[in-house]
Amino acid sequence: MPVRRALLAAPVLEVAPRVLGMVLRSTTDEGTVSVRLTEVEAYDGPNDPGSHAYRGRTARNAVMFGPAGHLYVYFTYGMHFCMNISAGPDGEPSAVLLRAGEIIEGLDLARTRRGTPNPTQEKFNQSLNGQAPQPSKARLGGVLPGPSSRRSAVVNPDRDLARGPARLCVALGIGREANGIDLLASDSAVQLLPGPGFDGEPSTGPRVGLREAADRPWRFWIPGDPTVSPYRPHVPKGR
Repeated sequence: MPVRRALLAAPVLEVAPRVLGMVLRSTTDEGTVSVRLTEVEAYDGPNDPGSHAYRGRTARNAVMFGPAGHLYVYFTYGMHFCMNISAGPDGEPSAVLLRAGEIIEGLDLARTRRGTPNPTQEKFNQSLNGQAPQPSKARLGGVLPGPSSRRSAVVNPDRDLARGPARLCVALGIGREANGIDLLASDSAVQLLPGPGFDGEPSTGPRVGLREAADRPWRFWIPGDPTVSPYRPHVPKGR
């Protein structure tokens, strides 16, 4: 059962930490992948120079204006999708950027989407080819040689499959067509579910890569969770 809309219709700085530990589940023709959310950021519309809605409503940011509980997907840097959950009272543009999570369902599909071989399958393939199984570096971020030799495949640790907003979208199969989906509808292909939740005190810090309002501690994450992405400040472009 999806979460109640009232939980997301509060001020965004209350909603963002509330989302930690909830589960985002995406079902496509390929299958289902579910992620326990471990890191988010809050964006507070006209009160926030870092927000897409700081200068008002556009066709791109319309989902941010409500109702709460809808998916706001945007394309960035000419190559990545990122996704947010609309939050706050209807008509007041705010959103929670989903930054990272732990795959708790559909791990093999998430690996495939991220271009990561299944370490167990790799060892089986090597045995069929008469090779000694290679030590798996799937949890160390190393390179695992393939059965044919000169080519090698980079193996992403499972903790990295949805570690960062773009990776999260890839792992869940989220693209532009998901923009505007009601995450709280029982028949939605993408749903926000209560999940295991998080009862502790979240860690907070500045949001990643922002030039404006960079010092606001509006990034929230589950402390000690290995899927949380590293902090990176805004880096000015060289002249």
